[in-house]
Amino acid sequence: MTNLSSELREGTKKAHTMAENMGFVRCFLRGVVEKQSYRKLVANFYFIYGAMEEELERYKDHPVVSTVYFPELHRKASLETDLAYYYGPTWRDQISLTEGGQAYVNRLRQVANTQPELLVSHSYTRYIGDLSGGQILKGIAQRAMNLNDGQGTAFYEFPEIPDEKGFKARYRQSVDQAPLADDTIAQIVQEANDAFGLNMVMFKELEIGRAHV
Repeated sequence: MTNLSSELREGTKKAHTMAENMGFVRCFLRGVVEKQSYRKLVANFYFIYGAMEEELERYKDHPVVSTVYFPELHRKASLETDLAYYYGPTWRDQISLTEGGQAYVNRLRQVANTQPELLVSHSYTRYIGDLSGGQILKGIAQRAMNLNDGQGTAFYEFPEIPDEKGFKARYRQSVDQAPLADDTIAQIVQEANDAFGLNMVMFKELEIGRAHV
């Protein structure tokens, strides 16, 4: 047993707060959501989650990565549903990565090819966040963009996880089973902070409107 889950929680608090204070996120939490920016975020997430889930699948038998291998968390299919809503049936021809989104995907591929245990950092940063604030954000998005229930918010739905709090406890318990030395734990925490940084770059792009396509 390790204390990786608590190290991740405590070690990313500052980065988490910084991300929440980005203009795009602050506006979102206040209920100011511009549909063009939001759909661009969904497009970025499609590529990011697609890359992450592909690599998690590739390393599902890895002694460390296996501890965060939970297919019921996967978001790629739900993002496809949302993209079809926001862009229409030809969404695949219309979406592309922003520079920040591309940097995020590149980092995921690099980590997977050189130090796959760091995929734990990215799984934790994305999925635990999705489970923690997802339902709140779903409600905000629905009100801000006048969405009917279920339209454009599939990303926030986890049909295979009826008890989100219980699942998060199970996830953390599993992570703590990973066979890790202290120096690797420190690297995983640092990578999680870097993942928050990659998210913040994307939020900045959306905030200044460069991604309005």
